[in-house]
Amino acid sequence: MSTQVPALLDGLVDDAAVFPPGSASLPDALAAHRRHRASWHAGLVGPLLVPASAVSAGELSGLVDPAEGLVIGLIGDTGIESLPFALSFLAPAGVTARQVEVAVAKRGEDPLPGVTGLLRLVDKLDGVEAVHAELPLTFGLMGVLDALAAARADGVPVTAKFRTGGLAAELFPTPAELAAVICACRDRGLPFKLTAGLHQAIRHLDPETGFTHHGFVNVLAATLAAAGGAPVARVAELLAATDPRPLVQQAEAGLANPRPLWIGFGSCSILEPLTDLIRLGLVNGGFDA
Repeated sequence: MSTQVPALLDGLVDDAAVFPPGSASLPDALAAHRRHRASWHAGLVGPLLVPASAVSAGELSGLVDPAEGLVIGLIGDTGIESLPFALSFLAPAGVTARQVEVAVAKRGEDPLPGVTGLLRLVDKLDGVEAVHAELPLTFGLMGVLDALAAARADGVPVTAKFRTGGLAAELFPTPAELAAVICACRDRGLPFKLTAGLHQAIRHLDPETGFTHHGFVNVLAATLAAAGGAPVARVAELLAATDPRPLVQQAEAGLANPRPLWIGFGSCSILEPLTDLIRLGLVNGGFDA
């Protein structure tokens, strides 16, 4: 059975198979990514995310045919200043980095110096279409969003990225906190990306950890509402909802249009979010991967 992924969901899920909790080996992740890219659900799938440490260690060498035209997202786990060095390994391996993602500050730190340093490096990130600056939800955030929006207005392909989960409860922003961030990006015309914790479509309690996770369809519905001018309180309501029906209705109304504001998220599994989308009726299709 064949189908086309709706425009609203195009490129929603980056392939983070090599990252926890999946932690696939790079050869296995590449093999699975190729299957996804050749499947009926290819439209849902963004680039394979690869840590800069693996790239700089030459781990892609010999795994990619230059004629393949592999596109990845480079995750700057070795820091901002090391990004150009990691990128220098890609062309010889026959690989292109569509995007670069890097944390600019630790939790509790002022993110402005890191953003300033990242913006100084942008001209050295050859061929990169988007630079995602991962920001902690901390003091100074609104000023940093202003700085990113100003840089975009000057033609710099920079966006914001936020963490929505992790190994500690404090890494999960509340619906009100995430709603405020989404609306702040909306007000500045600033696209954003999310990472971690978005394991299921609908907000839920993980019985193993006791953490309540955001749902990616909650985020989708909330972002659509925000883009339509909804206030923070309404956006927070959608993020907090556990009944899928109003969330699906919000998403269904926008299926034919490109997704506003929210660039997407990384998942160590492509099939899990795809299964949820099929179950909710937002994608129609059958598995071939």
